[in-house]
Amino acid sequence: MRKNFLIILSSSLIIITAVIFFSFKTGNKKTEPLNDISCTTADYSGMILPGENLAIFEGQKVEVPLELADQGGQKNVLGMASEAKWIEVDLSEQKLKAWEGNTLYLETAVSTGLARTPTPVGEYRIWIKLRATKMSGGTGRYYYYLPNVPYVMYFYQGYGLHGTYWHNAFGTPRSHGCVNLPTPIAEKLYYWTGPVMPEGKYTVRSTPENPGTRIVIHQ
Repeated sequence: MRKNFLIILSSSLIIITAVIFFSFKTGNKKTEPLNDISCTTADYSGMILPGENLAIFEGQKVEVPLELADQGGQKNVLGMASEAKWIEVDLSEQKLKAWEGNTLYLETAVSTGLARTPTPVGEYRIWIKLRATKMSGGTGRYYYYLPNVPYVMYFYQGYGLHGTYWHNAFGTPRSHGCVNLPTPIAEKLYYWTGPVMPEGKYTVRSTPENPGTRIVIHQ
């Protein structure tokens, strides 16, 4: 009887030791981040790239609209003080609302991140605005190459609001983490939000004197 008890005890200790070892090994294993999350860029010039007229999205080639080559003029929208302006992104309803205090400035359907590349929830501020930039990343069927993305407003690392020419499925999640907007709406927000774009410039970073507009993202 004692012998059987010792055998059972020894077996139990071996099993417990193995479970602890593998749990520790798994728990301390670093998870490699997905390299197709967000819409990062290496080009902060804000300039349209001439000759870049072909994009790739979801394995399909997409023509870049010619009108994006028009840099346009100064269109900063005046009105209420910048601190009264804020943007709400509702992930559940796939909608964006721009507010001036409690007054609705505009509302639009958007496309936020897919399940594997979610849009971050929280409160942020626009830290840089670019008239246009190139975004690329991902691998395999998730690879994307998007030159001349218009009216980009980054609010957190490589996550931003921006115009979209490669799909028209607004109202459903479709992005790599950014908030995809219809381009005409993105243009309005670009000139409505802070930081205010200086005359003749195509990129601006927020400063204490020229702060970025507050962005609130929730489920």
